[in-house]
Amino acid sequence: MLLNRKQSGNRWHLRPDGPPKVTGQLQYLTDMSLPNMVYGKVLRSAFPYARLLSVDTTEAEAMDGVYAVLTAKDVPGLNRFGIATPDQPVFCEDVVRYVGDAIAAVAADSPERALLAIEAIRVKYEEIEPLDSTAAALAPGAPELHSHGPGNVLHRTEIKRGDAQQAFDSCAHIVTETYYTPRQMHAYMETEGGLFAPDEMGRLHVYAATQHGYKDRMQLARIIGCPEEDIRVVSSPIGGSFGGKDELNVQPYGALLALKCGRPVKMHNSRKESVRAGLKRHPMKIEMQTGISREGILQAHRVRITADTGAYATLGAPVLNFCTEHCMGPYMIPHVDVEGVSVYTNNGLSGEFRGFGGNQAIFAMEGQMDRLAQLIDMDPWEFRRRNLRQKHDPGPLNQRILPTDGLYKVWEALDRSELWQKHLHPPVEASLPPWIKRGVGAAIAMHGAGLGYGIPDPAGGRLSLNAEGKIEVAFSYEEFGQGLVATLEIMLCDLFHCHPSDLSIVIGDTDRVPHSGSSTASRSTTMAWMALQRLQHPFRAKLLKVASQFSGISAEQLMTGREGIWVESQDSSSTSAPRLVVAYTDLVKQGEAQEWIFDTTFHYPTTPDNVMGGHYLYTYAAVAAEVEVNTLTGETKLLDTRHIVAAGPVINPMGYIGQIEGGSVMALGFTLTEDAVMEQSRYVTANLDTYLIPTIKDIHSNLEVEAIEELPEGDAFGPRGIGEIGSIALAPAITAAIHQATGVWVTQLPVPREQLSQSLNVLLPEGVKPS
Repeated sequence: MLLNRKQSGNRWHLRPDGPPKVTGQLQYLTDMSLPNMVYGKVLRSAFPYARLLSVDTTEAEAMDGVYAVLTAKDVPGLNRFGIATPDQPVFCEDVVRYVGDAIAAVAADSPERALLAIEAIRVKYEEIEPLDSTAAALAPGAPELHSHGPGNVLHRTEIKRGDAQQAFDSCAHIVTETYYTPRQMHAYMETEGGLFAPDEMGRLHVYAATQHGYKDRMQLARIIGCPEEDIRVVSSPIGGSFGGKDELNVQPYGALLALKCGRPVKMHNSRKESVRAGLKRHPMKIEMQTGISREGILQAHRVRITADTGAYATLGAPVLNFCTEHCMGPYMIPHVDVEGVSVYTNNGLSGEFRGFGGNQAIFAMEGQMDRLAQLIDMDPWEFRRRNLRQKHDPGPLNQRILPTDGLYKVWEALDRSELWQKHLHPPVEASLPPWIKRGVGAAIAMHGAGLGYGIPDPAGGRLSLNAEGKIEVAFSYEEFGQGLVATLEIMLCDLFHCHPSDLSIVIGDTDRVPHSGSSTASRSTTMAWMALQRLQHPFRAKLLKVASQFSGISAEQLMTGREGIWVESQDSSSTSAPRLVVAYTDLVKQGEAQEWIFDTTFHYPTTPDNVMGGHYLYTYAAVAAEVEVNTLTGETKLLDTRHIVAAGPVINPMGYIGQIEGGSVMALGFTLTEDAVMEQSRYVTANLDTYLIPTIKDIHSNLEVEAIEELPEGDAFGPRGIGEIGSIALAPAITAAIHQATGVWVTQLPVPREQLSQSLNVLLPEGVKPS
């Protein structure tokens, strides 16, 4: 199905959170306020690496309007956090490891006074030369940043299959290349923040953006030293995340300050604070050597991945696992030798980010495929087809995966697309000046969904008829712009033939929802759909049973619908329409409250024979891109793209398009403009005025999305999440297009304009001047 915004149908309806967002009426968590509220600020390190000799808070504590000043000695529980490896100090004790490290926090009666109090804290350091690169961190004799990271290594991975060296000796053609990818910002509009409020019963209420409220609750309980049930986390709505708010950020400081003051504490990072302390996409160096036979069949693949994880772990290890799994692309390669290393440095934190290491891996692997195809003078799309994994082939780690035709379907759809035909038969652009060149490129990818085998990945949901007579669904997922609320609404209306006004959707509140797992890894849509499949039958049976007792009509003749339970005409010869038997508001009065509640708990689909970290469900995408390159300046413009995605049935077309468009724009920045540059482990791009995010002028209008909705018979996993797949394959499609336009192979992102223009060295016709 070719999706476009002009299509109509009952699924193309107004997002329930749309009007309040576009009118500015929606209250985000950072907009909240409470009586007697004070403001929190964090003092962060003056150096990327230094011994912490002393912290004097005397002057700050004596200031009028200052209610609390906290340092490491004031943490009652574990002075550490980290979603996978708790190695990041809440407050540093004896050493600072990056410019975002926290030394102290204050709460005051105004943001301005809080900043003055921060400035009044006296800190003495002994500066140490920072390890500002992975090479420096891995060098013999380099100081170890963590005792648990010998040699400054957070994590290592490897995949060994066959005999790669012997296979290379037999290859007809070999391509050896090194690829570099940037440190990218999430650049969400709402920076990290929230409101932290203790109540009279001693419980702490946390209103702060996160993608995993239950995980935040667990981490905060360890820090505070209290039972998890003493903390309530409300985690939605969020003004953007893309993975960047999956880890704790301001929550430890707001929580501790609120408990110390006995007052609500509001915290909200400035953009500079967000840049300094927040997560970024892992910059990576990926060395690849790939060999093929004379017939163009992949034989051997050697990969070495080096990821800069920064000062602390967060999810650096799982990101490396994912990159390692995906660095072979969707291809069958008999002889594989892959090694990866994630390295601690004194640079900014790298962590979870949309695509989760897949973006870096696919940029490199698809670059190899284009170079190999050129070596044997074969069409690059045909070359890919010859090497694609078959439906029943094992996954990249030799694990069993769910068989689908998605990979071939996206390949075929792009092959026949009008945009790809322009690559095969480039039009003559006589009207263009000679220094403007155009080209078309394409790429293909598979992307694992869920956390991977061996990682706890439980999910749950609750369906009930609430006291107001609404069909209520409850999940711990969060809405951060991806359209989750709309998707749930559509699912429920489809299942029960009801109206949105009959529904109550509860998400992101640990006091009100079951543990559904994180809103990450493209898992939320699939898991919510699977939960509702399990819940709908017992829930509907209960509704119809009570309605039958109430009306005297057999349950087999009843059905759920708008406002309540309906009955078809009992006279087969009658043409009368169905009629409402009992309203939901009346039905709820017929039973005890607990009788209407149905829960389910299950795990993300994996199989026992899966390799640790390997995935079972994958989505597939093919992307074609047309670019225009100014060979004088090296500037590249994206003119046209075609995204073809195989992710099962489209539940929410508007959300589907929005996710692919949003992922595409993020990938455009990753490819052409975005890099959070660091020098000596300090950010050079300290704010958005020097960080080049694509604007509306950079985003072309010719973006087509085609959805492959068919699933194989017996596939019980329904729609797949598509929050990440739209961001994976655009970069290599653009760089392939640049090569067709200019003949230059790009190995570094963002595409370096100066290097591109210098390598072209274009000679203009005599008398011609660039405009």
